[in-house]
Amino acid sequence: MKAEIIAVGTELLLGDILNSDAQFLSKELAELGITLQYQTVVGDNEDRLLDAMDIAFGRADLVITSGGLGPTDDDITKETAAKYFGRKMVLHEESKERLLSYFKDRKMSDTNMKQVYMPEGAIVLNNENGTAPGCIIEENSRAIAVLPGPPGELMPMFRKGVRPYLEKKQDFTLVSRELHLSGIGESAAAEEIRELMQTSTNPTIAPYAKDNEMLFRITARGRDRAECEALIKPVSDEIYKRLGRFIYGEDCETLVSSVMKALIDRGMTVSTAESCTGGMVASRLIDYPGASQAFITGMVTYTNESKARLLGVEEEVLEKYGAVSSQTAEQMCKGIAEKCGTDVGISTTGIAGPDGGTAEKPVGLVYIGVYIKGKAVTKRLKLSGDRNKIRNAAAAAAIELLRQQLNTQEDQ
Repeated sequence: MKAEIIAVGTELLLGDILNSDAQFLSKELAELGITLQYQTVVGDNEDRLLDAMDIAFGRADLVITSGGLGPTDDDITKETAAKYFGRKMVLHEESKERLLSYFKDRKMSDTNMKQVYMPEGAIVLNNENGTAPGCIIEENSRAIAVLPGPPGELMPMFRKGVRPYLEKKQDFTLVSRELHLSGIGESAAAEEIRELMQTSTNPTIAPYAKDNEMLFRITARGRDRAECEALIKPVSDEIYKRLGRFIYGEDCETLVSSVMKALIDRGMTVSTAESCTGGMVASRLIDYPGASQAFITGMVTYTNESKARLLGVEEEVLEKYGAVSSQTAEQMCKGIAEKCGTDVGISTTGIAGPDGGTAEKPVGLVYIGVYIKGKAVTKRLKLSGDRNKIRNAAAAAAIELLRQQLNTQEDQ
C-alpha cells in the first residue's frame, strides 16, 4: 500500500505553525509497512485541495489529510473530500449527540453544527479530545482518512481509529527497535557495524544522527510482532556486543532519563555548577519526572568571584590557569558537591562566543567535570557552531560524562 499525506492550512504555508502531524503520521505509516513517498501542504482553498487530492490518488492508494475540520467557513477538508468522491453530506446523529454533550454547560455557536455532517457512507472517527470528528471514505481500492489538525486530537484519533483500520488491510507487520548512543559519532558507530548493516536485510539497520548523539533503528518485517522481535534480537545483541559502552537506552529512553534513573536507583544525589551553559545541565536534569529524588541544587557561577565565593575555587587556580581550564572545572564540580552535600557534582566552564576567544583559548573551548564520591574527572572539549550550539553541546557532553562515570563505578 502506498500513502500520501496532505496537510491543509494556510497557516502551515505561512510558517506560523510547525507541521508535527506529518512527522507523527510518517512514523506511524512506516511502522505499518505502508510506503510514504510524498507529502503535500495546501492552503484552505477548495480548488487547490481538489487538485492535491487528484494528484495524490494518481500515485497512492491511501491519502491522509490533517486540518480543516473546524467550524469556520475556511474549514473545508471534509466537504472537499466528499465532493471529490461524489458523496453528499449527511447528518451523523451520534456525532450530533456527542457535540451537544460537549457543549452541555457552555454556549455553542451555530457554526459548530457543520462538524456533525459527514460524507455519506463514511466511517466516522470519534474525537474524544475536541469537537471535530474525522472520517474514512472508501471507494474501490482507494481510501482517504480525514483527520483534525491539532496534534492532541489527530494522534489519538489515528491510533484508535485509523491504525486498526489499516492493520486489517496489511498481511504483515513492521516492528522497529531504536538503540540510542552517546559519546560516539554517527560515522564512527556505523563503521563498527558496517558489514552487519550491509548483510542484514530482514531486519534492516539504519543509523540516524541526532543533536549530540545518534541512534540505530533496527526494523524487521514479519507475520506478527513476535516474529519481528525474534528477528531483531540477534542483531540487537550483536550491536550491544560491539557498541554497548555507548548505548544508553532503547526506543523512548533519553540520555537524561537513563542518567536520572541510574542516580535514583542507586540512591545518589547530584548538584551542578555551570558557567558557560548557564543552567542548561540543571534544566535538562530537572526535566525528568521525579528529578527531586536525586537533583538537589544548581548554581550558575558566571564570574571568577562567584566561582571562588560560592564553590571554593582557589584564587591561585583562577590566576594561574584561568576560569576556562581543567583545574577550575575540577574544583567547580568538587566544590558544588561538597557545598551541597551531594554524591555527584557536575561542572561546565568555557567560551561560548561569539566574542571572548583568544589564540590560546578560542571560542568553543569548554571544560566539563564530574565528581563522584571523592573522585573528579574532567574533559576538554573543542566545540564548533554558534553560541547556542556550543552551549547545548557542552551540556549534553557533561551529562554523557556523568553517564560514563556512573558506568565505570558500576563495573568496579
